[in-house]
Amino acid sequence: QVQLVESGGGSVQPGGSLRLSCAASGRIFSRIPMGWYRQAPGQQRELVAVISSAGITNYADSVKGRFTISRDNTKNTVYLQMNSLKPEDTGVYYCTTRAGAADYWGQGTQVTVSS
Repeated sequence: QVQLVESGGGSVQPGGSLRLSCAASGRIFSRIPMGWYRQAPGQQRELVAVISSAGITNYADSVKGRFTISRDNTKNTVYLQMNSLKPEDTGVYYCTTRAGAADYWGQGTQVTVSS
């Protein structure tokens, strides 16, 4: 079983930056992929970025060039560096992983981009 705890959300003006963190429990972190999803009010949850256990990354087109996902296996933590934030980036950001046949989600952290 994996427990995920996100942190780092907040309110920022357009063009600003935030870094989200997701701390994972367990001893298998280095062997599992990690991802970030987000959900805006009234919309479906959507993939933002993923990183494999080998460090291969993939991004939604809407965040390419602005967001960077990374992981520190010594700290069991995955990060999402968000730059040049736009109002449409507003939403609840969730950390997720798949271990075995199960999907695990964090509780989410709110990101609000507004002037």
